[in-house]
Amino acid sequence: MKISNVLVLILVLLYMDASTEWPTHTVCKEDNLEIHYKSCDPKQDFAFSIDHCADVTTHTFNIRAAMVLRHNIKELYLKVDLIINGKTVLTYSETLCEPGHSKLVFCGKKKGEHLYYEGPVTLGIKEIPQGDYTIAARLTNEDHVTVACADFTVKNYLEY
Repeated sequence: MKISNVLVLILVLLYMDASTEWPTHTVCKEDNLEIHYKSCDPKQDFAFSIDHCADVTTHTFNIRAAMVLRHNIKELYLKVDLIINGKTVLTYSETLCEPGHSKLVFCGKKKGEHLYYEGPVTLGIKEIPQGDYTIAARLTNEDHVTVACADFTVKNYLEY
């Protein structure tokens, strides 16, 4: 009986290790707008949600994001790429945390701590571009280690 339990445990561990991708999560899906994301960090997934899908087309909307940190974030850098048909057409980067100047409440968190953010986000654009495209977002720390990353798939057919 004990040997069978060990074999089942080994098979489960082997199956879990064979899976190299995280599932695709649906952020929102309405008539003309769909947003999905998948973590591109092979070691960690995270939770992300938006209060109302229609709010994304406004200037500011509320989000919730949560994860357990695998790395310290004394400094935190954001890089976002807009990818259409496999080609990067726009790149945006910003420093979110640095000594003496932090834009986020979780700057300075340590490895193993829970990161949770709930609140408004402003995109700084007036409307979400129409069409199908990918937004690749990556957060890195002062050691250039990935803290979190995701590929967001957006399908927007809204008429403005």
